[in-house]
Amino acid sequence: MTRRRRAALLVGLALLLGALAASDVAGREAALKRSVGPLVPVVVTRAPIAAGTRLDARRLAVRRVPERFAPAAAYGSTAALAGSRAAVALQAGEDVTPAAVDDGSGATGAPVRPGERVADVVARGPADLIRAGGHVDVLVTREGGNGGGTTTMALEDAEVLAAHGVAGAGADDDAGGARVAVSLRVSVRQAVFL
Repeated sequence: MTRRRRAALLVGLALLLGALAASDVAGREAALKRSVGPLVPVVVTRAPIAAGTRLDARRLAVRRVPERFAPAAAYGSTAALAGSRAAVALQAGEDVTPAAVDDGSGATGAPVRPGERVADVVARGPADLIRAGGHVDVLVTREGGNGGGTTTMALEDAEVLAAHGVAGAGADDDAGGARVAVSLRVSVRQAVFL
């Protein structure tokens, strides 16, 4: 075999291996994008905000994050917060969730006490019945193989601090209702469980 032939063979092999590697990387990137979901808008603070401060576009920003990592009860636009105030002090870059917002209705719930946390969850249920100040039971269903699964009581009589329907989510006949984003007052142990 001549030097030219050997060089051409090595160049061809390098090109083939490079194409296979690029194809593998593209496949892994596509799988990662599928697993984290599309980018969704999340309202965050631009700078620290003191409790009671009016929330407006100067103090807020919208960042896009993969759906999997977005807070369950996140606001998607600054317009959704028009006329509301911060119920608690917020740090710069912090996600703005219903539990941190006082919309003036007086229904945001009391601030959490020592040893308590706010758990933000998205659940299926009657959005018109889940209101701030109310109490709910939280059931968790884990899907198993062959379409089966188990349901357990995760929280009983949890206080609702804030609730709103999830934008674009309507009734889902096979899943038992519309999707609702809820902020709940929980203990540290319950927050870890969730």
